[in-house]
Amino acid sequence: MSQFTTSSLRPVSEQVTDNTVYDADHDIWWNPDELFFMLKTSVNPARVSYFERVVRAQPSNVLNRTILDVGCGGGILAEAFAGMGMNVTGIDPSASAIETGRRHAHEAGIAIDYYVGSGERLPFADASFDYVSCCDVLEHVQDIDAVLAEISRVLKPGGLFLYDTVNRTWLSWLFLIKIAQDWKRWAFMKPNQHLYHRFIKPRELRAKLILNGLTNRNTRGMVANYNILKTLYWLRKRTAGQWTFRQLSTRMVMREGRDTSLCYMGWATKD
Repeated sequence: MSQFTTSSLRPVSEQVTDNTVYDADHDIWWNPDELFFMLKTSVNPARVSYFERVVRAQPSNVLNRTILDVGCGGGILAEAFAGMGMNVTGIDPSASAIETGRRHAHEAGIAIDYYVGSGERLPFADASFDYVSCCDVLEHVQDIDAVLAEISRVLKPGGLFLYDTVNRTWLSWLFLIKIAQDWKRWAFMKPNQHLYHRFIKPRELRAKLILNGLTNRNTRGMVANYNILKTLYWLRKRTAGQWTFRQLSTRMVMREGRDTSLCYMGWATKD
């Protein structure tokens, strides 16, 4: 695999990530039988505990600190931040996702301000937030540099940037492109929901952060707590109609670890 490159796999330059899946006319975020509920059951166990440890280790009390969740979707991570005692604002380009987030927060009695908008043009003043998060998003945006510039702009000096994204490796190509999207025997995502060339290596992201006045402080892996053979067996049960995402979500759980070859998370500070 040492000769593995993006050149033979990269789509034509005009191809864009298919983000239309987020514009569903029903709740795809909080329904346990929908794919994106797995962000709560499978992904949040790793990243929420990590982010909470990071913010609680800061000199200032986390209570009532302001946080902007960029690309918040239906609010799965935003509500977790609210549970830590933060004042949360969420923004996402999908109006239907924002409506779902507002409805769920209202039903749960959670105060979150939601806005429709893009990461490339955040409708907030400079230095508006103590923290900014951008999770499961950077690999989907058209202009990552513009998004990071806007995040830095709205973040207060000394503020924290919390993120997670996908590494560009042979493993992410195999699992998130081929198995998850292309090979119908196991696929659980739509074609082009991810594009391989939009994945970003940790060193590349660190360099982009520096260019936008952000200094990376730590990077940790998001590691699958299950092996590939079990994964293929579980995914096949879903495509065969024996399982729904509800059954998958109880087994495909990620944890924090050292290995960053699939997904990784981290935090940075604004200089």
